[in-house]
Amino acid sequence: MDILSKIVADKRKEVDLKKSIIPVSQYEASALFERETNSLSTALKQSDTGIISEFKRRSPSKSSINQDANVGLVAKGYNKAGVCGISVLTDIKYFGGSLEDLVLARASVELPLLRKEFIISEYQIIEAKAYGADVILLIAAILTRQEIKTFSELAKSLGLDVLLEVHNKEELHKSIMPSLDMLGVNNRNLKTFEVSLDTSKSLSKLIPDDFVKVSESGISTIAAIQELKEYGYKGFLIGENFMKTENPGQSAIEFIKKLKKS
Repeated sequence: MDILSKIVADKRKEVDLKKSIIPVSQYEASALFERETNSLSTALKQSDTGIISEFKRRSPSKSSINQDANVGLVAKGYNKAGVCGISVLTDIKYFGGSLEDLVLARASVELPLLRKEFIISEYQIIEAKAYGADVILLIAAILTRQEIKTFSELAKSLGLDVLLEVHNKEELHKSIMPSLDMLGVNNRNLKTFEVSLDTSKSLSKLIPDDFVKVSESGISTIAAIQELKEYGYKGFLIGENFMKTENPGQSAIEFIKKLKKS
């Protein structure tokens, strides 16, 4: 069983358990549920850097990236750096994240926040809105075309942006629909964890121009971003590169300064 299948199997159990305890009506009554959201796709279109920074403590490929990081401080640092948005991992078992991280990031900054999660149920989308997310991630590898349609339309009805992530041509073809805002190409193969920017390059020409193109994973240099911009990418998700340093916010500040100079 590959790691992605394992994560999804655990996620189904987790969501079923939560559903049995917390009704959707409780999320809909939360203070953040009525909040006006900020669009990440709009921010990326207007930006000259396109950086989406990430808050994550660990991942299945790296048992520890930054276990002691304070999400509020990191979010404020990223905000100061001038990122377009922040991706917050909310998976506990494999990434050491939580919905509390999302809500603390929300309390710290006004920036668009992406709930980075393995979404397999409409329940998680309502939950994302209740915890202050502006954007949800849908992963084509784990969803059917019908699920992508149902989930993205629900997200849009709640005022959330939708970033759909693909890894190959087949996933891209089954996914393209008007209820998506951004198409993300993950350069990391989630089954083997190998990373190659060629994935973004080869898929770029297959993504219609109606969608904001986002490249994810394995981006650690200014040169990589400049190269990907030539393929029409407007967004660049950078996680580990900032998080593995002692001060992720400061690392983002220095990186974006260099990027602007280049």
